[in-house]
Amino acid sequence: MTLPCSFAPPTLGPVQRRVTGSYLQPLFEAALARGVTPQALARAAGLPENALKPLPESLAANDYLRLLDAGAELAQDAHFGLHVGEQVRLGTYSVYGLVLLACRDIGQVFEQTMRYEALAHDLGRSQLSLQGGHAEYEWISHYPQASRHLADSVFAGIQTFGRWLAGGQLPPAQVAFTHAGSADTSEYARVFGAMPDFRASSNTARFDAALLALPLPNADITLYPVLQQHAERLLGQRKAEQARPAIVDAVRAAIVRNLAQDRARLSGIADELGLAPRTLQRRLADAGASFQQVLDGARYALARDYLRQPGLSLLDVAFLLGYQEQSAFTHAFKEWSGANPGAWREDALRRAG
Repeated sequence: MTLPCSFAPPTLGPVQRRVTGSYLQPLFEAALARGVTPQALARAAGLPENALKPLPESLAANDYLRLLDAGAELAQDAHFGLHVGEQVRLGTYSVYGLVLLACRDIGQVFEQTMRYEALAHDLGRSQLSLQGGHAEYEWISHYPQASRHLADSVFAGIQTFGRWLAGGQLPPAQVAFTHAGSADTSEYARVFGAMPDFRASSNTARFDAALLALPLPNADITLYPVLQQHAERLLGQRKAEQARPAIVDAVRAAIVRNLAQDRARLSGIADELGLAPRTLQRRLADAGASFQQVLDGARYALARDYLRQPGLSLLDVAFLLGYQEQSAFTHAFKEWSGANPGAWREDALRRAG
């Protein structure tokens, strides 16, 4: 196994930073265990009350941070971040978690974490370095001004998931946080098995490098190539989305603003962006897209979000997407997804529980 001495996290604009719906689940479970509902969380974070149930496919990272702080305040839990991390399960990390499950040892788990962490969230990035007989894991937050609950949740989640992968307890690591901790630090000692250092220069966990060779008892390494191929495909799609020219995002945003008023037409969108229709078409073509492709993509993404909201009828969804007839929406959705929107909704709501 070859581990990089350092890892440079990719840069990502703040507008693009997201967390997946599955990564939200531990936050919700920690909140519910303390009597706080998703609806109350949403209201406290300034989101629509129905924005979190069922779980969205993804959420803006800034919204996630507001939910984390709202959960701590509503639950009156000074250690809410630690308790969120303790709710981490295999499904939290989605495909990336399945890849970790198929790793042969702890060292490969760290390698794959550095590679695929972006498939779960854009809250920060991991790096691992070897220093003599020790390994040092560092988590570099994209939000250094966020409350301590963010770093606490990440490290407690790693601890919880690591123990599960290893099939039992792991030797305590020397954990350090950049934040100042809290008045009562006993909960940190309980979660991590030893008292962390606070007001450190970085968020790190230092441990014996021999632990990297520890095999995972329940790993199914035969699945690794298939899962890695799937993860690589998703990672490629994500990088392509991040590299998408600004004109595509601008058109998509304008379309979303105008769909429900049935004003998402080329001429109107071009006028809103201060461009002539032909100029807009040319700039989209230069970006490898067409107006119809961007329109269909926006409608499909919104349709999936709307269909997860049981309070909206199929006719409501059709009108919100700018269709005059439900049949036109049904026909388009079948072309996009291969399924009838009603059947797609039933399956999505069933999986959401």
